[in-house]
Amino acid sequence: MSSSSGEESDLSDSEIFEFKEKPYEELRKGKLKVKGPNGSLRCPFCAGKKKQDYKYKDLLQHATGVGKGSANRSAKQKANHLALAKYLETDLVNEAEPIPKRAVTPERSESEKDELFFWPWTGIFVNVSKETANGRSPDDKEYWLKKFSLYMPLEVKLFCDNQATVSEAVVRFNSDWTGFKGAMEFEKSFEASHCSKQEWKSHRDCPGPNLYGWVAREDDYIAEGALGEYLREKGELKTISDLIKEETQGRKEVVANLANEIDMKNENLDELQTKFNLNTLSLRQMLAEKDMLHRSFFEESRKMQRLAREHVQKVLLEQEMLSLELESKKKKLDSWGRELNKREALTEREKQKLDEEKKQNDVRNSALQMASVEQRKADVNVLRLVEEQKREKEEALKKILELERDIDAKQKLEMEIAELKGKLEVMKHLGGNDDAAVQNKIKEMNEELKDKMEEMDGMESLNQTLLLKERQSNDELQDARRTLKEGLLEVLSSARAHIGIKRMGEIDSKAFQNALKQKFPNQEAEIKAVELLSLWQEKIKDPDWHPFKTIMIDESNVERVIDENDEELGKLKQELGDEIYDAVTVALKEIEEYNPSGRYAIPELWNFKEGRKATLKEVISYIFKQLKTQKRKRG
Repeated sequence: MSSSSGEESDLSDSEIFEFKEKPYEELRKGKLKVKGPNGSLRCPFCAGKKKQDYKYKDLLQHATGVGKGSANRSAKQKANHLALAKYLETDLVNEAEPIPKRAVTPERSESEKDELFFWPWTGIFVNVSKETANGRSPDDKEYWLKKFSLYMPLEVKLFCDNQATVSEAVVRFNSDWTGFKGAMEFEKSFEASHCSKQEWKSHRDCPGPNLYGWVAREDDYIAEGALGEYLREKGELKTISDLIKEETQGRKEVVANLANEIDMKNENLDELQTKFNLNTLSLRQMLAEKDMLHRSFFEESRKMQRLAREHVQKVLLEQEMLSLELESKKKKLDSWGRELNKREALTEREKQKLDEEKKQNDVRNSALQMASVEQRKADVNVLRLVEEQKREKEEALKKILELERDIDAKQKLEMEIAELKGKLEVMKHLGGNDDAAVQNKIKEMNEELKDKMEEMDGMESLNQTLLLKERQSNDELQDARRTLKEGLLEVLSSARAHIGIKRMGEIDSKAFQNALKQKFPNQEAEIKAVELLSLWQEKIKDPDWHPFKTIMIDESNVERVIDENDEELGKLKQELGDEIYDAVTVALKEIEEYNPSGRYAIPELWNFKEGRKATLKEVISYIFKQLKTQKRKRG
């Protein structure tokens, strides 16, 4: 149920206390119901909530909490709940549960406060006999406990005289003020029947059939006999003032301990809140950085796609120009053939000359036809490779984008889980076991955390599937690169080409030749170079020789590098110099990178101009240039 004011917009904080008067009047007039039909209490402003059966204390706590402490509530809701709190405190105060009464220290006179009593509280009764026990055995403790049960005794202790006959006894009571009250009522009952301690002293020689009783005090404590010894063994003398002081001091210590415990819990709660705020800030910064990286990745992807389209268009344009040029030359040769046919009527000499020219033209024409066929085949292969490369790039890019999205979603889930755990930890410190609302909130947050964890497990499974697809796509790209490398080996075999095939793990022979020519004559230097080159190439292939060591780059990454302290490498550097040492170490690094298990040389597409592995784009561009150059030479 909402307020009858009909206002749709929320109030400002300055109007809260003015607006609460209107719903308060409606509560007083009964327009808004708080008491249910079965006598339970409900909140008329939270009708949609599941809990609508409150105790007075819980409903007052709910109204006060929403009215003053809920930051996510509107000002209008706060005003309504403040009005409900005022109504509960003013008009329904009789619904509050009665406050349990605390045990009150009995009021005593100043003389009694300074009087020494035996503590724990103990009563004494004497003249115990079969007559005073109403014909029962005087040593029957159960009888005496039942007789004095009105005063709630704990125990009865009987003492015998010299004739082994029970003559006196003590009754122990609780050591608190309830026991003191029972002990004093025990004494007063004997005083009322004129059987107190004074009457016992007066009639001790002729007590008659009556029991005499009183509360143990100082004179009983210091008395001779079994009773005095028992009192001195079991307790001590204390005044009422001493007990009041001890009780007050104990309460102060309990209050102080509770206050210290509350302060420590508040400090822990503040520390947890600070950590939670720091973690939240860090997570927000990470999200912002992820968004920025995501935008940069998409911009770079668009740029790469645009460059790829431009390159394909350029390749197709060059192919079209080459085809037009070939057709033009074919037409020119046809015209020459027709012109030669017209000159058949010339002299024999000229005829022979014409025959020779015709043969040459036929050979050239045949060569051009073959070149044209080869050109068409090469064009088809190149176009197929370009299309395959384009398709594979698009598929790889699509899978990378899917992985990025899944990784972002996974990281977002992890952050939400961390945030839920932080909130759950704070809720556990804020609410106790008796706060039902907090416990329900904690339960809901636990269920939400469980759902998030299950969702993250599903995301992890999907991530693994996409990673497997990415590896398959990468394997397909490597197969295409290997096929291109094997099929175009002849085209890239030119010694002057800056794009070609390099055997990774093979030592550069020029380093040996240059270094040994400085020590030996040319012919001997070449023989020595071949011998040493073969020796060290076989040494690199040896699987038992591992001149490498592992170093830490940072906390999570390691790298394998050449061990400069290796005995054989050190000897090589000392005897043959740095140039040969560098050539051998370069080959070692290449074999470690490309084929560490087989340790034999692996062919690789290489950009000799820049000294790095050539990309498929560079290889295809170079092939086009080579075909174009060959066509010009044939023309």
